[in-house]
Amino acid sequence: MNQSALCAGTFDPITMGHLDVIERAARIFPRVVIGVATSPGKNPLFTQEERVELVKASTVHLPGVEVKNFSGLLVEFAESQNVQVIVRGLRAFSDFEYEFQMALTNRKLKSEIETIFLMPKQDYSYVSSSNVREVAQLGGNIEQFVPPPVQAALRIKLGKTA
Repeated sequence: MNQSALCAGTFDPITMGHLDVIERAARIFPRVVIGVATSPGKNPLFTQEERVELVKASTVHLPGVEVKNFSGLLVEFAESQNVQVIVRGLRAFSDFEYEFQMALTNRKLKSEIETIFLMPKQDYSYVSSSNVREVAQLGGNIEQFVPPPVQAALRIKLGKTA
């Protein structure tokens, strides 16, 4: 398969669930672009540049993966990257309605770009960036939820020693 895929998100921070979906996409597609969205409305903990660097550090082991920042419409970014497939992760049934609506909207905007859904391992199906931030802010152990570069960055960002 010569198609390229796009995995996009805010990644504030990237979690093991995100990484699992990205790794699955990298096994299917020879080229995977990870788009790190600006998302100012979400009031991210990390700057876009920090998030890009954390995603790069967390995916360095994956050949064919490129990490780029973007703002604006996802399908416009996909088109600019010569990507034919958008890969979205579904953690739970509650994600489906939002993702389904987004996929249909994207199809209406750019019908030549397909959306596929991948599920992370069951171990990560409940992990979200917002939960990870909250656990980290309260001093909890986040080792099982995020890759090592993110663990270190969260400790520094939140001024935690452990």
